Amino acid sequence: MTVGAGISVSDGKLTVFGNCILDDVHDNVVITPASGPGDAMINGAFIGVKSDQKGNRRVFPVGKLEELRFMCVFRHKFWWMTQWMGASGKDIPFETQFLVVEVCNDTHLDEGSQDEAEGSVVYAVFLPILEGDFRAVLQGNEQNEMEICLESGDPAVDKFGGSHLVFVAAGSDPYDVITNSVKTVEKYLQTFSHREKKKMPDILNWFGWCTWDAFYTNVTAEGLKQGLERLEKGGTPPRFVIIDDGWQTVGMDPTGIEYRSDCTANFANRLIHIKENHKFRKNGKEGQKVDDPEMGLRCVVSEMKDRHTLKYVYVWHAITGYWGGVKPGITEMEHYEPKLVYPISSPGVQSNDYSDVLQSITMNGVGLVNPDKVFDFYNDLHSYLASAGIDGVKVDVQSILETLGAGHGGRVKLTRKYHQALEASISSNFHENAIIACMSHNTDTLYSAKSTAVMRASDDFFPMDPASHTIHIASVAYNTIFIGEFMQPDWDMFHSLHPMAEYHGAARAVGGCAIYVSDRPGQHDFNLLKKLVLPDGSVLRANLPGRPTRDCLFSDPVRDGKR
Repeated sequence: MTVGAGISVSDGKLTVFGNCILDDVHDNVVITPASGPGDAMINGAFIGVKSDQKGNRRVFPVGKLEELRFMCVFRHKFWWMTQWMGASGKDIPFETQFLVVEVCNDTHLDEGSQDEAEGSVVYAVFLPILEGDFRAVLQGNEQNEMEICLESGDPAVDKFGGSHLVFVAAGSDPYDVITNSVKTVEKYLQTFSHREKKKMPDILNWFGWCTWDAFYTNVTAEGLKQGLERLEKGGTPPRFVIIDDGWQTVGMDPTGIEYRSDCTANFANRLIHIKENHKFRKNGKEGQKVDDPEMGLRCVVSEMKDRHTLKYVYVWHAITGYWGGVKPGITEMEHYEPKLVYPISSPGVQSNDYSDVLQSITMNGVGLVNPDKVFDFYNDLHSYLASAGIDGVKVDVQSILETLGAGHGGRVKLTRKYHQALEASISSNFHENAIIACMSHNTDTLYSAKSTAVMRASDDFFPMDPASHTIHIASVAYNTIFIGEFMQPDWDMFHSLHPMAEYHGAARAVGGCAIYVSDRPGQHDFNLLKKLVLPDGSVLRANLPGRPTRDCLFSDPVRDGKR
């Protein structure tokens, strides 16, 4: 039975253009054709299952994948994805969110056409998507079967339709197939927008500086001043700055259990006020409240913009306010109706990664703003920031929402409600679609992003970890094959004065991303920076996201043993 142009299921086989990809396909697997522009058939279809089972987490085997090379991206960490290559179903990791299979083609895609290598290779793309209040991912089992894992994240949400769980499409050009597949899913879901439809923030065109690896949470107004002055004097003036974690007013519960990872934040802290802490007030002292806006963040931002050639100042905040959310039971936050909730992570995530950060947040709980009040929270925060001269935000810790869906209709519903409120507030308070999404590598987020146009594409740049650099660059490049259809990938900051600085700089030069460093004041390699930054602070940027070429699509530079 051919159900979509080029997609067939018969005799227990799922085939594309006559080539078998999955064998021993289960009888309860259903295929629904997809339509393209003008409702014309396209080379794709939706995979689903028939089942009368209930439950907020179900796993359904589809069919066997054997002796076919594939590349996938999966969540190896709670917050982040990376690439994985294999050749059979058992190689598919838990939490796989994108998969492309290479299959030798015995049939020409277009009769009489001369495709590359005479149509000798077909690429089949699998996109597990969202259906109603459920999210699907792929995984494998020991029988080499590809499985669909379906989760709602709320015990009370246990009924699902099941007809549109995974989109599959095929063609001779893998990148065209991927792009067209995402656009087809966009048309079907109508909950997100493809990257091509989104407005790109102007910071992508300018050199920037982020405070994170320079100061971590010890960032101060004086440190900002020193960093900008040193870079400007060296001939590479930053035109944007990101004030990362460390500017907010936060505190622990009396019974909280402190946890810090290396030089980073105390993940037990919660937001106790939307305004800046004492480090960003003139003559400020810890615990002292100053209501005069001319003595606070507005003064700091105004002085930076007056003394330097800055175009944009962004600040960091978590999607829940801070790592531990918003503090319940205090006057400053009571109108947002926060409640203490405890994260419950997916078994698939738990199988892949033990996250110390997530464990700390789980132990201390999250002060979750009432979803019906979350627009008010974002709008109050962002309008205050805009009044202080802030031009945009980096919104971090986004994947945490998937663990908080119980009692809120599930992970998909909660994530979508938060993102709708977030994007509405960004649109109301900032120009240029001024948001960077971070720690957000779950499809709950990707398939809910209507306007957010920039997303961090991998785990952090770790200046003190020599083994991390190849992993970082490879992960960004391969993740971009998928993420780049939704957002312009952000390759993260790096240090210009570092043994791997040229490696990181070269990657960002072809990445189509913002170029920004996190140098400590005075620790710069200006010869390197001047290869990336023009005298006016602008950068030469590729228009499209940088991706691996087709010849290395199924080769993993991190794990192939080559140098």
